Amino acid sequence: MPEVIRIEHLSKSFGNHQVLKDIDFFVNKGEVVCIIGSSGSGKSTLLRCINLLESPSGGEIYYKDQSILNERQNHSEYCTKMGMVFQQFNLFNNHNVLSNCMIGQTTVLKRSKEEAAKVAMKYLDVVGMSQYVNAKPSQLSGGQKQRVAIARALSMEPDAILFDEPTSALDPEMVGEVLKVMQDLAGTGLTMLVVTHEMGFAREVADRVVFMDQGVIVEEGTPKEIFENPKEMRTKEFLKRVL
Repeated sequence: MPEVIRIEHLSKSFGNHQVLKDIDFFVNKGEVVCIIGSSGSGKSTLLRCINLLESPSGGEIYYKDQSILNERQNHSEYCTKMGMVFQQFNLFNNHNVLSNCMIGQTTVLKRSKEEAAKVAMKYLDVVGMSQYVNAKPSQLSGGQKQRVAIARALSMEPDAILFDEPTSALDPEMVGEVLKVMQDLAGTGLTMLVVTHEMGFAREVADRVVFMDQGVIVEEGTPKEIFENPKEMRTKEFLKRVL
């Protein structure tokens, strides 16, 4: 499988606090990779470095074998290839559902309004939100907002979608509907990088699970390897706490 993203020796510090230390990591096309670990282990920072919401302090990020930290690279073009779904949805409250899924397409991808609306409707249908096109975010439940946010990311037709704890802000009864949409997307061959506390999802849906602790990747492997036969003590202790 061709690599979509490859990271070499990535580090990130905020002042004197080193959040990521010498991270080596890759995601193949069509792969679902789940990153697990305690809060503060650097998972979300890694995601934010990958889509350049944070500037890495050191190391390299390659997208399809091109270094994206190179000054000559077109960063905004790269960022359109990396969809992002946030914890807090980040929808525009003054726009309705359809408009939320069109803005990026018309402004960044320069699609016509007609084309953008068609693409938005396609993906709102995929996430089961097409009947809510005229609703404002304030009229939606948390689970519905997150499904719209996923449709918005899909509407940009990126090469990969990064999910940053997409269910952590949701009421427990809404978690299932969002995970179901994500599981269905995983089945379509979408490349997904998911930071999550949902161990059941990681176990069932991931091709590979990466365990992070204190800014380093401690261990990675198939869900079976990580959940049933972890090698590292830190992984065993983490899983004992959360399972």
